[in-house]
Amino acid sequence: MTKPGWNWRSPFGRPAGGGEPAVHVDFDEAQAFCRWAGGRLPTDAEWVSAAYTEQRERPQAPFERGRRYAFPNGDRPDGAQCLGDCGGVAEARAVKHGARLWRGAGHALAGSTPAGVNGLHEMGGNAWEWVDEPRGASGNAERRTRGGSWWYGAAQMRADHLQGKPADTTVVYIGFRCARDR
Repeated sequence: MTKPGWNWRSPFGRPAGGGEPAVHVDFDEAQAFCRWAGGRLPTDAEWVSAAYTEQRERPQAPFERGRRYAFPNGDRPDGAQCLGDCGGVAEARAVKHGARLWRGAGHALAGSTPAGVNGLHEMGGNAWEWVDEPRGASGNAERRTRGGSWWYGAAQMRADHLQGKPADTTVVYIGFRCARDR
């Protein structure tokens, strides 16, 4: 259910500021934007590899090349923007434009959480991210999202947590990021 006036330009019913994640975007809109920008949505396998397995030649401590982590932040969910179990700073850095939310504190600005695996920000928590996977085996319109969001706790940030949503879903806690082929 979409709230009137809440959309990608106004995530909480007020105009978005610079650095806010693009949310209120359905699967097709996210895919179209990525293509327009010269990229594409990542596949599920690409997203999982980038979020959980350190691939940098010389990663900064505490990360180790080749190691797979439990969370996109590392061994623990601390520092992510999630509900309840990601540390106390999530509420303080939440951008909610004065909206009264019945759950969670809101998303964080892009790059405002500590860098995680592969030096990436907000792969865990903040906003679910659409990934480009074939529709469900039953032929339904669900598409996969990854990473959890500020609306959920740390359990949804784990690699083994599979989440699907109808492809036409547009809500304040689902966004995307684009991938490029080298």
